[in-house]
Amino acid sequence: MRELIEQVRAGELPRRQFLGQMMSLGLSLPMAATLLMQAGPAQAQVLGQASPYKPTKRGGGGPLRLLMWQAPTLLNPHFATGTKDEEGSSVFYEGLARWDADGNLLPVLAAEIPSRDNGGLAADFKSVVWKLKKGVTWHDGKPFTADDVVFNWQYASDPATAAVTAGQYRDLKFEKVDSHTVRVVYAKASPFWPEGYAVLPLIPKHLFAAYSGAKSREAPANLRPVGTGPYKFTEFKPGDMVRGEINTAYHQANKPHFDTVELKGGGDAVSAARAVLQTGEFDYAWNLLVEDDVLKRLEAGGKGRVVFAQGGSTEALFLNYCDPATEVDGERAQAGTRHPLFSDPALVKAMGLLIDRQAIQTFVFGRAAVATPNFVNSPARFRSPNLKPEFSIDKANALLDAAGYKRGADGVREKGGRKLKFVFQTSINAPRQKVQAIIKQACQKAGIELELKSVLASIYFSSDVGNPDTYGKFYADLQMYTTSQGRPDPERQLQRFVSWEIASKANKWLGVNLSRWRSDAYDAAYRAAEGELDPVKRAALCIRMNDMVCSEGYVQPLLFRASVSGLGNKIQAPLNGWSLDLATLSDWYREA
Repeated sequence: MRELIEQVRAGELPRRQFLGQMMSLGLSLPMAATLLMQAGPAQAQVLGQASPYKPTKRGGGGPLRLLMWQAPTLLNPHFATGTKDEEGSSVFYEGLARWDADGNLLPVLAAEIPSRDNGGLAADFKSVVWKLKKGVTWHDGKPFTADDVVFNWQYASDPATAAVTAGQYRDLKFEKVDSHTVRVVYAKASPFWPEGYAVLPLIPKHLFAAYSGAKSREAPANLRPVGTGPYKFTEFKPGDMVRGEINTAYHQANKPHFDTVELKGGGDAVSAARAVLQTGEFDYAWNLLVEDDVLKRLEAGGKGRVVFAQGGSTEALFLNYCDPATEVDGERAQAGTRHPLFSDPALVKAMGLLIDRQAIQTFVFGRAAVATPNFVNSPARFRSPNLKPEFSIDKANALLDAAGYKRGADGVREKGGRKLKFVFQTSINAPRQKVQAIIKQACQKAGIELELKSVLASIYFSSDVGNPDTYGKFYADLQMYTTSQGRPDPERQLQRFVSWEIASKANKWLGVNLSRWRSDAYDAAYRAAEGELDPVKRAALCIRMNDMVCSEGYVQPLLFRASVSGLGNKIQAPLNGWSLDLATLSDWYREA
């Protein structure tokens, strides 16, 4: 690999050929691209996007109409508990960089991507220097500087802020070098040095500094964003609509193409798909969690097309590690409690045997997903070969019989006076309700009764600390949702099970470990992987962590999902599975 990288550096081996050879060895495109980036081959060698940006002037594209059936409820990226709020924030805010479809890191607010060649990446991988693009202004005309970048680290790292993004900045130190240069120092050598912070949208210091810490939720700009992005804020109705207008001072030439942008919320995924694919009322529909047969029929309408972007999204079923019925200091499912029934390994194992993943793929998701027993599925070198999914009602019954769970007159098993009756919650969406029904039917045959609970997506994925029905609160026995990796490295995905990220009252239920499962061995493996520079050893640690959490049974991966969107026939947008869709808005345009 080192010899091949040197050949690329010397111009003797085409970059595309190198990527092909790495894929033949089991690496994904993003990981192969990251190897080049770490080794220092110039960023100028990065492949361009598949459909180059064609407009030759700023504006003139008319309105861009976006449809998200789960509408944003806030517009501060540091408090975005779900993809809907991340997407909404991305209309106005930008990060230092973003990922393209091939796993290349592209500069946005950075002037260039740090590398060994340009002196930005330290040889020991313990620090990186970001040079910022000059002449960039916030939407209110104030200059974007290194102070803003350092402030975002300070803001998110303050425990009193209770930011969702706190984990992305953990063990990092940001230092201002000059007005447009920032040094990031790592607590130890970082094998994946862009981490998560490089693509996080940045908020302005001059508007949020007075609202750090305990006052963070009081900032007017939480609902009235002032960013650096291609569109400026004009209107926001939480859970309903977001509007923006062209940023005539945008820092990229001839961009953006559209004069206005409107993000409309509400409805459901099927109606969103219909509005783009069949009627053409909208230009884009987000997260088309729709049965594949329905999508094929709607595509026949001829107004739009379905786009599948493979990244790192996993649909999973989570068993509550803690007790959702017991309240401790005003908090249910508190980390110090244990679920009274799921503390039995035999029952947890039986639950895993009652999931027919292949049926879920075949009859519900079709082209949009592949059945999987793994929580980490991409890049390929991090995918475990050790777990084999099994669906067997007979084996589940045998396990429960042996563990002493007896069927009552109503057919429901019980033990020690506790019946196997559980609440299974997810968001309101036709495919998810079908998945609930498939799992419920299998559980009935094993003497387990599931009460199916469906919550409006705008509530389920909300960061509202006063709402008991959010997936962060997890006041149920089981719940289902999709997690998005968001980058070509699994560290952030695996962070969802470390003990210090458990969602709790103390962190306003914004910790990313929603299942509350914890393990000292897992924590130790995660810490080791953070600083392991040998790619083979690091991959082995990540596979070990995947196997640990999945084998315990509290996390039951169901599907490796593609990101599914709808685009009007004339809309060109570089959507990919490693980046938020709307983080690429500056590159969207309408064909003449």
